[in-house]
Amino acid sequence: METLTQPSPEASTQQSARREKMQEFKYRILSWLIWLLARAIYKTLRMQTENMEGLIPSPNKGAILVTWHGRTFIAANILRNRGYWALISLSRDGELQNRIFRRFGFQTVRGSTGRGGVRGALEMARKVQKGEVLAFTPDGPRGPTHKVQPGVILMAEKSGAPIVPVGISASKRILIRSWDSYMIPLPFARAFFLVGEPIYVPPNLDENGRLAYAAQLERALNRMEREAERRAGHPHYPPEWATEER
Repeated sequence: METLTQPSPEASTQQSARREKMQEFKYRILSWLIWLLARAIYKTLRMQTENMEGLIPSPNKGAILVTWHGRTFIAANILRNRGYWALISLSRDGELQNRIFRRFGFQTVRGSTGRGGVRGALEMARKVQKGEVLAFTPDGPRGPTHKVQPGVILMAEKSGAPIVPVGISASKRILIRSWDSYMIPLPFARAFFLVGEPIYVPPNLDENGRLAYAAQLERALNRMEREAERRAGHPHYPPEWATEER
């Protein structure tokens, strides 16, 4: 009878190290390819922006810039190399996103509104309170789409910084079959980046107060996106994404 021999601890360690190196190589190459493709497409777009001065409502103070998870392609390009912060998921997919955002010149903190969210949110709140700017997707990292999670309200409450909603669209695009219908604009499309009015969240809210501000932000973001969609030639905005108080 043959006896099965278990790999030695040293062999197991070597195998684990090789897997980590391969994973590192894969993430490095894939993030570079995605960044390269995104930059190449973006340079062909006929961009129209509005109220860019409203990105930072108070000079030398922090802000939280928000758009929906499926619209970050254009946002990452426009906000690149400004030293803004991004809160990236702790998931395995988040590692790839982390590398992509760093290639775009963002600083990153790992966390989310889900696992590790409170810690990540509080860490970002401290940075924003000191004058840093956060670019954030309040329906991430797993959705549901167009639904504000409480983390962004907590960050605004603790930092005192305004939340600035941004609506994004493109005339010709691909909408990937994913939970967020991720939008990739096609080359030479007309694209829109519309900056809305800031929302200030007061301190010391209770749960009902946070939910009320989350609903207010949700409607504001949907209004900005609906307007961007209209200008891009997509007038049929889903009615389930509320734009006014019901």
